[in-house]
Amino acid sequence: MSMVGRTFLDNSRSSSLLGSFASSVKGDINDAVSDITHYLNIHDFYSVHLLNYCEGYYTPSAVANSTSNPHKNVTHCSNQTGLFHFDPTAVLRSELRQGVSLQNLQWPSAIQDGIRALQGTSKVMTILYYIGIALAGLAIAGSIIGSVVGGGISAVVNLLLALVAFLTLGIASAIATVIAVKATNIINQHGNRIGLAAYRGSKFLALTWTAAAVMLIAAVAWVVEYCVGRRRRTTYVKEGRVGRL
Repeated sequence: MSMVGRTFLDNSRSSSLLGSFASSVKGDINDAVSDITHYLNIHDFYSVHLLNYCEGYYTPSAVANSTSNPHKNVTHCSNQTGLFHFDPTAVLRSELRQGVSLQNLQWPSAIQDGIRALQGTSKVMTILYYIGIALAGLAIAGSIIGSVVGGGISAVVNLLLALVAFLTLGIASAIATVIAVKATNIINQHGNRIGLAAYRGSKFLALTWTAAAVMLIAAVAWVVEYCVGRRRRTTYVKEGRVGRL
């Protein structure tokens, strides 16, 4: 978002919106971009999470230079919401200072249309995460109990829990990956001309796919446990019959 400030600065030089402010910005371009971003009351970056979003500024400057690289300084996070969906257009509209509109930023309407199209899919993904996390918790608790109690019934129950948790988390992870790819493509395609860029959260995607993989491993482990336990019980019964003979 910091590059939006640079674009706005370039556009404002031929308009009266910023007036004397734009002409008074001097010195290094990084400082100018930071000044414009603060003037517009928008932030350098917005990090989108499953239940909320966070925003902040890059320090010491928004653009890397020969002496330092910028790092994120989070200044605010929204309240967590059950079925959260990030709407960048609505967020920017609520933050822009009075007298400045999205039209002044040349904000592409295609971004709003594209993100809105993903809203329903995003809510389905969140619901699947809720179900998957709950099932994963039950699977973990069942595994602890099953390791103590044992038996074929316990193995089957834990297998079903782990399998359904894997399927739910796997589908949710797939949806999250698709949303991340489509959302970043939409923003990068239509926002590039105003200096807007989006990046996929690789850490979150790695975490969610790892959770699904763990549930798959747990399901396979319970299949092995069931087969081994059944073979052990069959051998025990056969040996008991031979002993009676």
